[in-house]
Amino acid sequence: MKTILLTTAAVALMAMSPAPSPIGAAVTRVGGNAATTCYHAAVARDASGQSMSECNAAVTQDAIPFSDLVASYVNRGVLKLVRADYRGAEADFNQAMGLDVGQPEAWLNKGISRYQQGDFQSARQMFSRAIELNTSYAPLAYFGRALANEDAGDIRAAYQDYQRASALDPKWDAPKEQLSRFKVVRKTNA
Repeated sequence: MKTILLTTAAVALMAMSPAPSPIGAAVTRVGGNAATTCYHAAVARDASGQSMSECNAAVTQDAIPFSDLVASYVNRGVLKLVRADYRGAEADFNQAMGLDVGQPEAWLNKGISRYQQGDFQSARQMFSRAIELNTSYAPLAYFGRALANEDAGDIRAAYQDYQRASALDPKWDAPKEQLSRFKVVRKTNA
């Protein structure tokens, strides 16, 4: 299994194992003060007690726009991913999906959680759904799906997803590094 950290501006690799793996995409809906603080904490990967308290406040506020409530569940889930609280993170992503089944970052982050727990088949499905829903983090979704495909033994699909991630974000080195491990052999008819 591999490990990756995502920031809103770009994805930065974290060397926790031999190669990279996903850790969370924040949602940019920011309404009230607690929701704004929760969003900024998710972007910064600040999973401190204070940040968690702000995120808890964001999801319990009475007067918060619906889209900000959904985003706050995703952002709090991202912080729980940082803490490796997969059960808690997935509960937040499920809550966000229960409110808005088309929230792509909830699907993406749930895929990340599943991947980090070694459930590659579920991770592939979650990443695929995030892609279908036009996630704002498409390179990460393709990269995460590539990792899950590779770990599940589907090398051809992994290669194609690494290529797509690289094409979508040519400045991101992680997909290129993964692609450099492959040797493409063309079958010839003899």
